[in-house]
Amino acid sequence: MRFPIPLLGLTAQLPLVQQPMPGTPAPSRAPRAFALKEGTDTFSPKDLVTLGRPGGAVANDLGDLAFVPFSQFDFEEKKNRKSVVVVALEPDAEPLQLPLAKGGHLFWVDKRTLGNVVEGEDGAELYTLNLKYNAESSKSPESVGSPELVGTFPTKTPANFRRVPGSSVLVFSDYVYEDGNLTSVGRRDKDWKNRGTTALVYDTTYERHWDEWNGPKKPQLFSVSLSRANDDKWALGDVFHAPLMGTGHYSPVEPFGGTDDFDASATHVVYTTKDPVLPEAWHTKQNVYLVDIRGEHPPKELTSGKQGAIHNPVFSKSGTKVAWLELDEDGYESDRAKIVIYDLDKDVRFTLTQGWDRSPSEITFSQDDTFLYLAAGDEAKVKVFALPIPPTPSESTTHPQLDEKFTTPVPLTHTKAASGVQALPNDRLLFSQSSLTSPNDVFIIRDLKAVENAILSGEKSNVKEVAKPEQLTHLTKSDLDGKHMSEGEEIWFEGARQKNVQGWALKPRGWKPEQNKRYPAVLLIHGGPQGAWEDQWSNRWNPNAFANQGYFVIMINPTGSTTFGQEFTDAIAGDWGGKPFEDMIAGWKHALEKYPEIDPDRAVAAGASWGGYAINWIQGHPEFGFNFKALVCHDGVFDSNYNGYSTDELFFFNHEWGGRPWEENTKKLNEKFSPSNFVHKWSTPQLIIHGSKDYRLPETEGIAAFHALQQRGIPSRLVVFPDENHWVLDHGNSLKWHYEVFRWFDQYAGAEE
Repeated sequence: MRFPIPLLGLTAQLPLVQQPMPGTPAPSRAPRAFALKEGTDTFSPKDLVTLGRPGGAVANDLGDLAFVPFSQFDFEEKKNRKSVVVVALEPDAEPLQLPLAKGGHLFWVDKRTLGNVVEGEDGAELYTLNLKYNAESSKSPESVGSPELVGTFPTKTPANFRRVPGSSVLVFSDYVYEDGNLTSVGRRDKDWKNRGTTALVYDTTYERHWDEWNGPKKPQLFSVSLSRANDDKWALGDVFHAPLMGTGHYSPVEPFGGTDDFDASATHVVYTTKDPVLPEAWHTKQNVYLVDIRGEHPPKELTSGKQGAIHNPVFSKSGTKVAWLELDEDGYESDRAKIVIYDLDKDVRFTLTQGWDRSPSEITFSQDDTFLYLAAGDEAKVKVFALPIPPTPSESTTHPQLDEKFTTPVPLTHTKAASGVQALPNDRLLFSQSSLTSPNDVFIIRDLKAVENAILSGEKSNVKEVAKPEQLTHLTKSDLDGKHMSEGEEIWFEGARQKNVQGWALKPRGWKPEQNKRYPAVLLIHGGPQGAWEDQWSNRWNPNAFANQGYFVIMINPTGSTTFGQEFTDAIAGDWGGKPFEDMIAGWKHALEKYPEIDPDRAVAAGASWGGYAINWIQGHPEFGFNFKALVCHDGVFDSNYNGYSTDELFFFNHEWGGRPWEENTKKLNEKFSPSNFVHKWSTPQLIIHGSKDYRLPETEGIAAFHALQQRGIPSRLVVFPDENHWVLDHGNSLKWHYEVFRWFDQYAGAEE
């Protein structure tokens, strides 16, 4: 049965509750009995929380083994069990899983030895885990002996370990005071703790960032020897070199930087850092520097000085070139990322993908340095691409005259979401891949020479035939067997400005073809706003968790979404309440026409961050015609003008709203697009969720929206997590989050009693 779309707009304008006099308590429905749906065929929120969480695979230098960090929460013991899975990169090999009692950081020490850094009493301790593997005699790796203590670091906080292949050097990051001295950190920590006050004093931003108040320490890079002693055992040196000391450079870049912010050769470190001269809170500009591994000479800048953010600097295998991902616009974190190569021998820098309308997220050189392999989003999938490297131009340029084969990467995968791309010896490519139905597993492509030859000869149509990804692991399959897991159907429709817009539809547990049954539906709205619903696993907003609670799930990638070209991404700036909602209105109508089993009278919506803004914006615009019976806003914008002053990363607001909050054009945009200006039209029951450690969108945004709902007499509930940031990460909190969301939806859109 199909419904006439115009009726939706009329219905949505009817008030859902009778508005009481100001000051009266908000009315609420009689509570319904509620419990989360669980069962052998149901992927429940508890299943999501307790499902194993594999990280990305990391191969050894030989390319015959890879490790995968793995964690799994045990609700009975309330403990997150950490382990490492070691995978042989051959068909039909059984992986080896080793428990890590103390968790910690992992890295390859050599081809048969893993390093495990854990917190000790006086400082972090490095242990080695020894492995045995011979592909000719055994399908699976084996552990050998007990972990062996190798040495101790001066602090408890080293991280991001990178051992330089073929050398005796270990590079890592740690937090230090302004003097950059690693060995004095312990003493200065005590002085700071005993300073006799809790005051934090700031003369510049950031004063707080993401979920922490900034203290006196910042991250820098260090190197130390790690080599075999005379007794053939590994030994960690006691001299820690600080190549960034005295530079004013801090790397990795907070809050999310890691090993993707630097790389090391036998003699040098290449790294990216925020420009030390510019105020961090309203600039994104990063520079790339090359420094000798012991810091005996000043760093050399490799960037031009005319760039925005930088990601993923990497050395070529020979160490003669460096590549990185560069954004043009300072102050815009979602600008298009372009591949830049710097030829160290010729002192020439050039851009490869100037005309390619996609943004890589990571790059790596092939073993012979003739190709780059990368991961990049493309129409809501994250694909693996290959790109041959041209001869170095005679001079530095952003627009080299190159054949198309050197400027347009060729996809090697076409579905799901890839990450951790690594070129291995013997013409192989390793990567991890997740999807809407599964967390990360390990994949490999063999016979890369055939792939590269097809690209170089211009036979791109043959690439799909020779690039055949092979799945090596099924790390969570046994726990997901028998569960309803919807792969998701792509939907396409015409949105704002006659642009084609993509989305996903996931059918609820129990759905069958030709079934005469109607289901409640939920529209999930992504954050960013420069983000996307991708064919990718999520431990937080997992659409299959919604589908298994009986909801038909619709997810739309409206104007502002990534992976559909830079023009589409850029078009939301200055138009938060405009074109994206034209797209969502058109997409929602399209979904109702395409899926008549959706009951439009039991429709709800939820979103976080910009998605939370969208929920508050929908509240004030009943003329949109969604007819939602309940809404959920997680960490969303309520007052955009206030957000322009209160958010940590000021550059984001300044870009999206066309300037600072007090500037004339920005004031006009705030007047036009701030949800707080339309509270007089709010009427839909709404659940507000916020984390007290969310400094991107402070909790007062959620509290203000809750106060508005309460004073309007609209059924509403506020859930605050004092220990969570912009996300909900604690396992118990995650289960509570799901309970509150589904209980709220069930009260207003559940099955009739």
